[in-house]
Amino acid sequence: MAASKRKNDRMVRTTITLPLSLKEKMDRTDVNWSEELRGMISQRIEAEGQPNMAEAVILNEKVRRDAPENWDSLEVIKQWRKRRSARETTKNS
Repeated sequence: MAASKRKNDRMVRTTITLPLSLKEKMDRTDVNWSEELRGMISQRIEAEGQPNMAEAVILNEKVRRDAPENWDSLEVIKQWRKRRSARETTKNS
């Protein structure tokens, strides 16, 4: 839900500076510019909060290693499950 639509979200006034020619073009339209700008600002803030996927992939590639020779991931999973099961059994006793 957009920030401007949240219940009890108090509205505040802010000012932007535009070239006169742009303001004149805006005045010739029937667009609610306040609502348009609120939407654009909300989208930008939401996008800023999202992780940068390209950066995440690059970071992941940098820290990625090949598994040791003769690595048996199935065996490791079984061992961890056994440990977890043993811990849960003692915790529930």
